Amino acid sequence: MTEVTAEHYIILATTLFVIGVAGVLIRRNAIVVLMCVELMLNAVNLLMVAFSSHHKDSAGQIFVFFIMVVAAAEVAVGLAILVMVYRNTRSTDVSLLDQLKN
Repeated sequence: MTEVTAEHYIILATTLFVIGVAGVLIRRNAIVVLMCVELMLNAVNLLMVAFSSHHKDSAGQIFVFFIMVVAAAEVAVGLAILVMVYRNTRSTDVSLLDQLKN
């Protein structure tokens, strides 16, 4: 059995972050874009917890808790905006958002 090292966490977090970036850049559905942003935030949180544990300092883990609180608020605001966009356009396609200018 191999020991899990910081390198394993870095590889996992990098993979999650790249998947999130690809989802934000490629997908058009606003719900999927929000989920990909959350995936990127969670990848960063994973790295912070891993390094905090590696350095035997709990400050990083406390900071991750505050990041999760802010992310929850971000999701609430994002979903509220998404509901209003859906009411106006009957679609969650982000390419249709330029029609809201008029």
